[in-house]
Amino acid sequence: MKTTLFYGPWRCRREFMNQCQMQCASEGYVLKGCMWLADLKFDWKGSLFLLPVDVEAGSRYGIYHCCRNYPTLPPAKKEEGRRQWDSFRKSFRKDWSERFGEWPSEDGVSWPGHHIRDLQHGGNPVDPNNVFPAQPSVHDIYTRAYPACYSGQSPWNTVGPDLPYTDN
Repeated sequence: MKTTLFYGPWRCRREFMNQCQMQCASEGYVLKGCMWLADLKFDWKGSLFLLPVDVEAGSRYGIYHCCRNYPTLPPAKKEEGRRQWDSFRKSFRKDWSERFGEWPSEDGVSWPGHHIRDLQHGGNPVDPNNVFPAQPSVHDIYTRAYPACYSGQSPWNTVGPDLPYTDN
């Protein structure tokens, strides 16, 4: 199995925006925007057990964030979440590596883990479904773009293309 990450951020496709609208309405929040953070592409090659036939398969999984009118946490609560993440980070990266391949690094330094629902807005610091590896320069872009998404600013408040990149 080979995992490839394609990094945004991009405007959310219609499907993601619709899911965000439904989630927000069901939880009593107002949707401000939607940010498609990354796309995971999974490729598998192998052979069938019963037949001597080589096969290939694949799938994609879009990681996106619904920017809602979540309240921001006080600085002390945010720092508490940061400490929890710091304690959890090593085991999380090990688990990720076992499932998807080695956690990315550059010059011996591991890439940061990006919290999809950020800690400032109450994101769970140790939920494995809330974190993925982000290239350092891309992580900085996410950090700068989140405030605009939470404020309902363009381009995060409009629908984007179904697939905003090519992988050929």
